[in-house]
Amino acid sequence: MKTHLILMDNVVVSFLILFSSTFLATFVSSHSSTNVVVLLQQSSDDSSALLAFKSKADLSNELHFFNSTNSSPFCKWAGVECSESKVVRFVIEGMNLGGIVAPNSLTRLDQLRVLSLQNNSLTGPLPDLSGLVNLKVLFLSHNFFTGFIPPSITTLHRLKTLDLSHNNLTGPLPISLNNLDRLYLLWLDSNRFNGSIPALNQTTLQIFNISNNNLSGPIPVTPTLLRFRASSFSWNPGLCGEIIHKECHQIMQHFFGPEESPPPPPPPTPVPLDQNAQIHRGNINNPSLQSRTRKKKIAALVIGLASSGLLFICTVCCYAFAIRKHTTNKKEYSICAPKMAIGEGTINANAEAVMRIEEDNYELEEKVKRVQEGMQIAGMGKSGNLVFCAGEPQVYILEQLMRASAELLGRGTMGTTYKAVLDSRLIVCVKRLDGSRLAGTSKETFEGHMESVGCLRHPNLVSLRAFFQAKEERLLIYDYQPNGSLFSLIHGSKSARAKPLHWTSCLKIAEDVAQGLSYIHQAWRLVHGNLKSSNVLLGSDFEACLTDYCLSVLANPAATAIAEEDTDFTAYKAPETLKFNNQHHQATTSKSDVYSFGILLLELLSGKHPSQHPNIMPDDMMNWVKLNRDEENGEQDSKLEMLLEVAIACSVTSPEQRPTMWQVLKMIQEIKEAVIMDEN
Repeated sequence: MKTHLILMDNVVVSFLILFSSTFLATFVSSHSSTNVVVLLQQSSDDSSALLAFKSKADLSNELHFFNSTNSSPFCKWAGVECSESKVVRFVIEGMNLGGIVAPNSLTRLDQLRVLSLQNNSLTGPLPDLSGLVNLKVLFLSHNFFTGFIPPSITTLHRLKTLDLSHNNLTGPLPISLNNLDRLYLLWLDSNRFNGSIPALNQTTLQIFNISNNNLSGPIPVTPTLLRFRASSFSWNPGLCGEIIHKECHQIMQHFFGPEESPPPPPPPTPVPLDQNAQIHRGNINNPSLQSRTRKKKIAALVIGLASSGLLFICTVCCYAFAIRKHTTNKKEYSICAPKMAIGEGTINANAEAVMRIEEDNYELEEKVKRVQEGMQIAGMGKSGNLVFCAGEPQVYILEQLMRASAELLGRGTMGTTYKAVLDSRLIVCVKRLDGSRLAGTSKETFEGHMESVGCLRHPNLVSLRAFFQAKEERLLIYDYQPNGSLFSLIHGSKSARAKPLHWTSCLKIAEDVAQGLSYIHQAWRLVHGNLKSSNVLLGSDFEACLTDYCLSVLANPAATAIAEEDTDFTAYKAPETLKFNNQHHQATTSKSDVYSFGILLLELLSGKHPSQHPNIMPDDMMNWVKLNRDEENGEQDSKLEMLLEVAIACSVTSPEQRPTMWQVLKMIQEIKEAVIMDEN
């Protein structure tokens, strides 16, 4: 009996051991499988986030991202770095991305430490990045982002570097920037921010620039802001206070300025800075670059561009080599983000500077009185539809447009333009296209092209909101610009002749126009085709906005030949596009737009219409311009000369020797940087 019990005990023990082993093995296997599934799921989330970003941002298919059945193939994609199959670094720079950042794409990369999309052509609002709780470095500079700084950015408490410079951002600077208590570098310069400066007081902030905006009011005197020189606040005409040595009760000069400018404020006393914070955006080998050197560099660059495109290519190659030499470049595909520790180390300021080498970026007296004239569209066929562009909601219908009171604004080469006031008191600008100019353009071609043009959104373009076609009737509906055209500003109305604009106004308008053209060329591979001063309108803040863009491609060649008999039409046209100059004339290209820009810039500087420009040598052009600007002094002559050199480079006869609009924009921003250095 005892033996039997012992045997029974052994059987029970064996059963328990077997059961326990099986249970533990099953549990461990199940737990391990769960971890693998979770890991694969996380990898899949990062992969889909990157693909979602590419789908909206990469219109030219520059990024070679692709779907794969592998667990983490995205970690090998150019510009992507991973740690434990999670994206920690995403650096896509200078890749000509021209779309938008899709909502709910990059914000899913919850382990991301470094994000850099600078030097592209991205548009739209800044993305929601609230999910990037580990982000430390954010570079979004040199794009075309618009709108306000989103609240999500000021919730990124680990952020040390924030660069939003050289975009088209608007609105006030949020007080919540103070929430970024680890911030070391803050660059918000060359945007359109307005309002006052918040009382920033992060003890960690060492590198700072908010120049070239529309900020106003007294600069808060905080221990943090006292560290920085006046140049960090320059080109904000409404700012005042102790830091920039400008009393707050003095009368501010309007953008277009009085006829006689007030004497400049005394030069500011330099405020001692931390050694690492003294970063100059210029030649990295010569941080104390003087104004004279910068002017010579501009002149050399412009002359080189005018004489040979090869020199500019060499310059760009050397520039790119210098950047690659001084930055960490683990991927062959793109220039990497600034060299800095991803851990708790501080940013290497010199490497930051090398990566960041880029050129920074009389009020209208009387509007031209116009006669009232009906648009005469009541008899128009109603079979067509009013098509709204870029997915915008339909805020009015065709019948409302037909009932609108209309005022004639002008007649141009492509049609007649009206100011229309709708029942809702909404004011729009309606262009009624000339049927003879568009003869031969099919309904499908017109609709497809206008849908593409309607997607263009930029602060220096007058937005196309909707279009209509029925039978031979075609209408384009734009935003209304309240301050007239650049033509009226330069040449005055019939009752009052305007003087040439102050050179600072010329510089600002030239930059605005160059921004708009560069966006059309670089982001969308389109051309304006009809650039002239009457097609540059002034917005509510007197910003220059292009209109009538991208329509010339639809024009009937026979009608164009007739228009060429008009000297006002041909004055801005590049020689290669005119039939009477060449039997094998070329279609309008981006280089044709560059030529027109050069003529427009010369019109700005001289105050003379292009039909009145003399056919003289470039060396004599400066004397002719100065004869028309008797109010300028000798000190300002050098600045005019730099702008004139840009105009001459753009308007050379050979299209191959003309710079691109992107290069022209950089030249103008270089001139502006030289002016800032002179002032300080």
